[in-house]
Amino acid sequence: MILSGMQMAALLVTLCLTAAVGISAARKVKNAADFSVGGHQSGVALVSGTIVGTIIGGASTVGTAQLAFSVGFSAWWFTLGAGIALIVMALFYAVPLRDSRLQTIPQFLTQHYGPWAGMLACIAATLGIFFSIVANILSATPLVSAIFHVDAMPAVGAVMALTAVYVLFGGVWATGRVGILKTILIYITLISVGYLTYVKMGGWRGFALTFPPYPWFSLFGRGWNNDIASGLSLLVGTLTTQTYIQALFSAKDAQIARRGALTAAMITLPSGIPAVMVGMFMRVHHPDIAPIDALPLFVLTYLPGWLGGMSIAALLLASIGSAAGLALGVGTMVTRDLLPYLRWRFCDRHALAANRVTVMIVMLSAALFTFGNLSSLVLEWNFLSMGLRGAGIFLPFSLAVFRPGRLGAGAAVWSMASGTIMAFAWKFITPVGIDPLYAGLAVSAFVMTAALLLKQPVPEGKGL
Repeated sequence: MILSGMQMAALLVTLCLTAAVGISAARKVKNAADFSVGGHQSGVALVSGTIVGTIIGGASTVGTAQLAFSVGFSAWWFTLGAGIALIVMALFYAVPLRDSRLQTIPQFLTQHYGPWAGMLACIAATLGIFFSIVANILSATPLVSAIFHVDAMPAVGAVMALTAVYVLFGGVWATGRVGILKTILIYITLISVGYLTYVKMGGWRGFALTFPPYPWFSLFGRGWNNDIASGLSLLVGTLTTQTYIQALFSAKDAQIARRGALTAAMITLPSGIPAVMVGMFMRVHHPDIAPIDALPLFVLTYLPGWLGGMSIAALLLASIGSAAGLALGVGTMVTRDLLPYLRWRFCDRHALAANRVTVMIVMLSAALFTFGNLSSLVLEWNFLSMGLRGAGIFLPFSLAVFRPGRLGAGAAVWSMASGTIMAFAWKFITPVGIDPLYAGLAVSAFVMTAALLLKQPVPEGKGL
């Protein structure tokens, strides 16, 4: 992939515009609360921008086209499942979470189940989010390689540096404001490529005449077990991801949190379809390419120069912005929950510095891990990520939201620990067969159900 002069000029203009928005956002950061939750002053646009700017990343664009190149419409599950999850979040979770006026999921769980629950949630969520960051680095790597004409390993380093800069200074302000701009650019790109593939394939009739119905037009083209697990992992993972919940905490009030989540759902739901169409189009017209190059190569080959350059910038921002938003969530949890539990205490200025250092460490670790997995499927890491972060946390977390005080601290901690450990171990002990998410949820549910049936009393203390 080689950029023309027009494409490079459009790319640079787009990146400079985005940088200006990020610098403007950074000026609003005066303390750690501004960095983490925007001082609880975000409106609908910033709440939805933070969510969409993170969830519509490399997985929902480059990664979706990559998988669609091989299996067709079942690649839509990432944005379809995320959109459904955001609707559930808006209808049932947004108001009670925002009314808590906290900053992190571990804080919420600590409030209901004690500090052990908060620490376990922080560890499980960090582990799961880590793999999503890896997926976004993987999807950004071919774009950086094309722009700067470098091999994969230097490209990974460049992606890490760009991601850290993206979030390091502006925090949630940068993630939200740049997320709004990035969403506009991504939708221009997706509408353009969707229309062009539709025309060039001769409409839906052309697609239907080219591909057999199964697996190409089935949402279960990878098998019922895999695809249902993918949808369920998006549901439980989205509802327990710090960055998305952090966006709700940043809202001015509960109704803005709800409207922000619902707006994000409406934007997210259809966004995967154009990427699926591109993947299938490139399967027909360029069958010998690497699947991960499907969307970037289409953009550079078939779009006008100015639009192609802007679109490559948008795809790069999608991957970087998503990784940055996830890293921000990890940084917030580590500095607000894990380090204080280990008796590390910060003044507000030092908390801000610690949050930024944590973001850098997370990005460096993810980049190093990516070096050994450059040929893997982007969406596989994302589905694993969602499952790991939600398998142990989802059920105790939901019970705390809707029936606080029903489950004892000890049972909650064992439910979270056993579910997370089972999901993680199952992936490596049994890589094929039952999805790790099912195993983790089953064990977590068994522990919770046993405790509730035994009518375990709720202790007055703070956990184990």
